[in-house]
Amino acid sequence: MTNFDIPQNAIITIAGTVGVGKSTLTQALADKLNFKTSFENVDHNPYLDKFYSDFQRWSFHLQIYFLAERFKEQKRMFEYGGGFIQDRSIYEDVDIFAKMHEEQGTMTEEDFQTYSDLFNAMVMTPYFPKPDVLIYLECDYDEVIERIKERGREMEINTDPDYWKKLFKRYDDWINQFNACPVVRVNINDYDIHSNPNSLDPIIDKIAHIINTHRAIDQRQ
Repeated sequence: MTNFDIPQNAIITIAGTVGVGKSTLTQALADKLNFKTSFENVDHNPYLDKFYSDFQRWSFHLQIYFLAERFKEQKRMFEYGGGFIQDRSIYEDVDIFAKMHEEQGTMTEEDFQTYSDLFNAMVMTPYFPKPDVLIYLECDYDEVIERIKERGREMEINTDPDYWKKLFKRYDDWINQFNACPVVRVNINDYDIHSNPNSLDPIIDKIAHIINTHRAIDQRQ
């Protein structure tokens, strides 16, 4: 056990819209807890640039790529026996991104059904450990846009702001219905990793309490 009383085989997933700071928090928590990290494969993604230039042409390809990469990460976490901080959950891909493109016509109904069938088959395998807790990062829409600009990825900066508004709204709707695992909502203004790393401590204490409480309940059932 760590000083924060978090089981060393726990899986903690960080969710939130693009640009909200998932990767930064993933690394900071992993450093504090001596956990391994599971990051999105963005830099070597062969479809990402193409997707931002043509949603309709590349949305299905991008989502299949992310699904395959995330499943490989799920399998890796299973084989290690946990002890991971995960940057974005597989649930966001199917419930937010893929569904949004299907509903707005930039992914066909047939492609979405194929994608959903593959996702549902994956989650039924033993290589799919659910997170012990999902940290949902909250912020204002304007803060997200500012962070996207600061990150400096041209493909994101040049994207129609209407896309980011729709995505922001979908995330808000999604988390209000999410029930696959316990959720801890954290506002990005409640901590400052760079100037005060210890500002994460109250968040970690809350996560530890939730994980241990739910594990105790599961053992009694």
